[in-house]
Formats: sequence, C-alpha cells, structure tokens
Amino acid sequence: MRERARACQERVNGLKWGALSEPMSLFDRFSLAGRRLFITGGSRGLGREMALAIAEAGADVILAGRDAESLDRTAGEIRALGREAVTINADVGDPEQCEAACREALDRHGPIDILINNVGGRLVNVPVPDQTLADWQRILDLNLTSTFLCTKLIGGEMVRRGSGGRVINIASISGLVANRGIGGRSYETAKAAVIQFTRATAADWAPHGVTVNAICPGGFFTEPNQRWSREHPQVIDEFLKAIPMGKFGDPGDIGPLAVYLASDASRYMTGASLVIDGGYTLW
Repeated sequence: MRERARACQERVNGLKWGALSEPMSLFDRFSLAGRRLFITGGSRGLGREMALAIAEAGADVILAGRDAESLDRTAGEIRALGREAVTINADVGDPEQCEAACREALDRHGPIDILINNVGGRLVNVPVPDQTLADWQRILDLNLTSTFLCTKLIGGEMVRRGSGGRVINIASISGLVANRGIGGRSYETAKAAVIQFTRATAADWAPHGVTVNAICPGGFFTEPNQRWSREHPQVIDEFLKAIPMGKFGDPGDIGPLAVYLASDASRYMTGASLVIDGGYTLW
C-alpha cells in the first residue's frame, strides 16, 4: 500500500514539475500555467520585471512589499496579462513583518509553488570602521534574514507538501567580488551568505524535488542605482568603465532568466549561482 501511494505521489510530482520521461515541447517546459509565485520586493525594479515575466509565462502572483501604490500598480499590470495578483503590504526587512507576510500568503493564498527572495539593497556607503552595529544588522536583515525566513516558511512548506517547488534567491555579484570605491561591506557579506545559503539549502532539498538557485545581477539601472548615480556619480562611472559590454543591463533582461529557473526547463539545476552582469566579473 505504501509503495502504491509513493508511486502515485511521484506521478503527481511529475505532472507538475516535469519529472516524467514523457516528451514535452521546448516551449511547454517554460510554461508556468497553474503555478503560484510569492515574490518579495516585486513591485519595482528587477522584482517587477521578474513578476511580470513569470505572470506572462502563466503563473499567478503574490507581491509583498512596502509601497502600497507600486504594489497596486504592478498587480494591475499582472491582471492585465490575465493572471491573478494579490498584494501584501509589509516591510520584509523587518523579521516580524516578514514572517507575518509569509504566513498570510500561505494561510490565505497558498499553495505556493515558486518563491523569489528578491528584496535587498546596500543602502549605506560607510567604511567598516564607521559603520554602526545597528546599520550592520539592518542590512543583514534586509538581504539575508528575509531570505532565510521566506525560505524557511514558504520553501519549507513546499518540502512538506511533497510536490516539488522552486526557490530563487536574488544575490549579487557583490557576493562574489568586493565593489570598487564604495563602503557598506555589510551588503557584500549578506549577499555572499545568500549564495552559500542557496547551495546548502539546495543540497538539503534536492531529494524533495525543490530546487534552490541564485541569480547574481551586476549593474542594472534600476531606481536605487539611479539614486546612486545622482549622489555618488563617480562610483557609477567607475562601475560602468569596468563592464566589458560597456553598458548597464536593462531590468527586462532578468525576466527570462527568472522564468527559466522557475520552470521545468531548469529541473536538473540546483545550487547554482547564475551571473548576469555584462561581463563585469570577468576581470
């Protein structure tokens, strides 16, 4: 009886995540129809682009973020694509609000098949000797603790449910190299930890059909970088000179990569950190 139940569950998993050997067309492997995404910081910048791309591939979306106006605007764009969109107004950089947002998503809008831990940011440009412990902890909570909590709660439910899932952590090339001419090394530290957390969790969850991968963006001219360009133009100028392609990425460039990692097309990839940086880390 137990073997029959296991075989039945394996077939259910296969139908949802493409684990069966039955042929699928190339484009079918990228389809996200029937799945649901939870994404932090999904209403602006790279998060918005990933949310829209995954919705276009067929998934419904739960957006979590601080800015109610941008959440509503992005939710409207998702609904215009014919998908369901739900918003949760929360500062996921605050551990208590982050946990509450995850529990609300699971209790009211689950099950969740895809998790993107996108929220993050450097926020400060302070040399290590001058950075306060409070600022250090704030940056780690925003970039690392939020990733841990969402993975623990939402990813953990994927494991318990037993039907597979996808976790995508948005790290940074700053987790691989130290950026030139800028302070706030709490950001590099947090993103490096996100990369290793990705690898360790991927190893733990691979037997359960839940893949865990990271995207490491380089320079994209999002709203935070536009602000940096106004406040610290020399930093942005030096960064641009170090990109072999000679330009910043367009935020829309990240959407197809997120769809790939969320879909059956990447079913044999886990624990990877995919760099998308115009070649910045090549030299």
